[in-house]
Amino acid sequence: MTVYLSSIVGSASIGVYTLATENVVIVPCVVPQIKAQEYANWLKVKLIYTAISGSTLVGALASANSNGMILPNSVREEELTEIRRVFDGTITIMETKKTAYGNLILANDKGAVADPRIKEEDIKKIAETLGVEVLQTEIAGLPYIGSLATVTNKGVIAHPLLKEEERKILEQAFKVPVDVGTVNCGIPYVGTGLIANSYHAVAGSMTTGPEMFIIGNAMDVVQEVE
Repeated sequence: MTVYLSSIVGSASIGVYTLATENVVIVPCVVPQIKAQEYANWLKVKLIYTAISGSTLVGALASANSNGMILPNSVREEELTEIRRVFDGTITIMETKKTAYGNLILANDKGAVADPRIKEEDIKKIAETLGVEVLQTEIAGLPYIGSLATVTNKGVIAHPLLKEEERKILEQAFKVPVDVGTVNCGIPYVGTGLIANSYHAVAGSMTTGPEMFIIGNAMDVVQEVE
């Protein structure tokens, strides 16, 4: 497996703009299609080439695993059509005022964790959609967990100030080892600068060699620069 380094629209915050699962990657149309397809090839998945809610911030707005996808109610019909054309899992549009579900939910195919402020009835919808149990926790004492960690079916890498009780909840939810690290030369919001699945990972272009080493150990991947 390989860790690739890349950037999107000049930004190293690749996790804000893209979303990866075991079978798809969503890349916004602002990225040249050749480069978007390159991401899909690296991750060995199908490409969904679309914005969400008219925004390029795909990774912040959507959350998914192999079973299902959570989208904000601002998603547009043409975007939904493109997603459904490629993604064959359950899709749920959340009828709430919240929009940044990529920041609120972290999921792999074994489990999920969610922002502790999400209401119980919405947690039930998320669990049904993703087909896994959803636990609620903070990471490093912060609630927007999707931006604070990246998870695959092989491992989790989270904010370096992850508390021991939080680590136990992540291990319980995802059933994989949990490690800590940073991306993009010291940024602790790992989810903003890293997407990954069981095959490979793509990290922000400013990610250093030592950071890549930690990511590789945590997610069972090796390092390679684009």
